[in-house]
Amino acid sequence: MVGDVVVVRPGASVPADGTIVDGSADLDESMVTGESTPVRRNTGDQVVAGTVATDSGLRVEVTATGGDTALAGIQKLVADAQASSSRAQRIADTAAGWLFWYALAAAAITAIVWSVVGLPDSAVVRTITVLVIACPHALGLAIPLVVSIATERAARGGVLVKDRLALESMRTVDTVLFDKTGTLTRGEPAVTGIEPVAGRGADEVLTLAAAAESGSEHPLATAIVGAARARGLAVPGAHNFSSSPAVGVRATVDGSVVEVGGPYLLEQHTLDELAIAEQWRSEGAIILHVLADGAVIGGLRLADEIRPESRDAVDALHAAGTQVVMITGDARAVAETVGAELGIDRVFAGVRPEDKAARVAELQQEGRKVAMVGDGVNDAPALAQADVGIAIGAGTDVAIGSAGVILASSDPRSVLSAVELSRATYRKMKQNLWWAAGYNLAAVPLAAGALAGIGFLLPMSVGAVLMSASTVVVALNAQLLRRLDLTPAASAATFLGDRANR
Repeated sequence: MVGDVVVVRPGASVPADGTIVDGSADLDESMVTGESTPVRRNTGDQVVAGTVATDSGLRVEVTATGGDTALAGIQKLVADAQASSSRAQRIADTAAGWLFWYALAAAAITAIVWSVVGLPDSAVVRTITVLVIACPHALGLAIPLVVSIATERAARGGVLVKDRLALESMRTVDTVLFDKTGTLTRGEPAVTGIEPVAGRGADEVLTLAAAAESGSEHPLATAIVGAARARGLAVPGAHNFSSSPAVGVRATVDGSVVEVGGPYLLEQHTLDELAIAEQWRSEGAIILHVLADGAVIGGLRLADEIRPESRDAVDALHAAGTQVVMITGDARAVAETVGAELGIDRVFAGVRPEDKAARVAELQQEGRKVAMVGDGVNDAPALAQADVGIAIGAGTDVAIGSAGVILASSDPRSVLSAVELSRATYRKMKQNLWWAAGYNLAAVPLAAGALAGIGFLLPMSVGAVLMSASTVVVALNAQLLRRLDLTPAASAATFLGDRANR
C-alpha cells in the first residue's frame, strides 16, 4: 500500500516505486535504465520497482503500486505503440483479386466470341481451356511458399520471425538503432585495464584484488574474480573479510591487509589516485584502487565489455548502406567511448525508458526506416515504436513480446541475417509474382484462341500441362532460398565481401 515502509535486503529487488527513508546501497537499475553498472542511491532518493540492492539493505516508503509504477508506464507505452502500427496490404491478395476478374472476363469474352462466329462447341472448349490455364495455383503459391521457406531458413540461422510484415520490412530499413547494454556490449562489468605501480606486476595486483573480493557478491567483485580466473591466476585464500558500502572491501591475504575500493577508500587513507585514473574517468570507466598495507599498489579499470562481434556487425551494416545509431541510459562519456570504438554514426546517451520510443519517432520523422535492437524491459516501447522491432532472445519477455523478429543468440551480426533474408525473400516474391502474372497474361489469350486466324489452337491438355508447369517453376524458384547461409558470421561476411568487390 502507498505509504507503507518495506525493507529491501541485499540481493533483493524493490517491490514497488518509492523513496528511501533509511540506508544507502548500490542499485542494479539495468532493467529500467539500461545502465550496466550499479548506481548509488541514498536516503531521500527515488527507487523503482524491480531494481536490485546489490550490497546493503534499505527501508523504502512506497509511493506507487500497480498501474502507477514505472514498469506499468512502460507497459502502456508498448501497448500504445503497437496499437498505432499500420498493416500493409498483401501484394498477393491484390494480384489474386485482379486475376479472378481477368480470368472471368477472358472466359466470358471467349464464350461470346466463339458463339457469335457460330462455333458453340469450340466456345465451350476454349472457355474451359481459359479457366484451366488461368487457375491461380502459381499465384497462390508465389508468396506463401517463399515465406514458408524463408521462415524455416531464418529459424535455422537463429532468426525467429513472429511477424511476417517485420521480415518484409527489413529490406527497407536504412537505420539500425542498437541499445548498448546487453546488445553491443555484454551487459555486465569486466576488467578492461590494470595499472600497477612501479615494482608491482599486473598479475600480482589482479591476484590480490581477486583474493580480497572473493568474499563479496557485488557485480564488480564478480568481474574481478572472473578476470583472475580467465588469466589462469592462482588466487590465494583470504580471511578477516569485511565490506563497507560505498567504500570497498578489506581482507587479509598472505599476511598483508588488502583493500579494494573507490574514491572514498583513498580519502580514508589520504592517498592520491593514480595518474591514469583521469583518462579512465574521461572514458566513463569505473575506477578501483588496490591497496596493500595502506599503500596503493595499482588500479583497475572496469567497464561494460564490448562484444567481439559488434565491430563486424557495425562494419557490415555500413557496407549495406545502413546508418548505425546507439541508444543507452548510460552517461555520455561511456556511450561516446563505445560509439567511437565501434565507429557508430550517432549516439543517444542518458536516455530514460520513456524517452527511447521518442528517439525512435524522432528518427522516423527524419524520413528514416528504423529497426530497433534491444533486450530489456526499458527497450520495449522503442521496439514497439520502430518499423521493425528486433529482440535479443536472451532478453526479457517484455522485450520479446514487443518485437516482430527475435534473435536466438546475443550476436549482433544476426541483424545482418535478417536483412539478407528479407532482401532475398523480396526478390523471390517479385520473381514469382512476375512469372505467375506474366504466364497468365501470355497463356490466357492463347487458350482463348487469339492465334486461331493462323491455324493455331492451344489444346486443353496442353493448357493443363502449362498450368502445372507454372506451379512447378514457382515452387522450384522458392526452393533456391535454401542455398542461403544465414549464420551470423556468414551474413556479415556476405555484406563485407560485397563492399570489397565494389
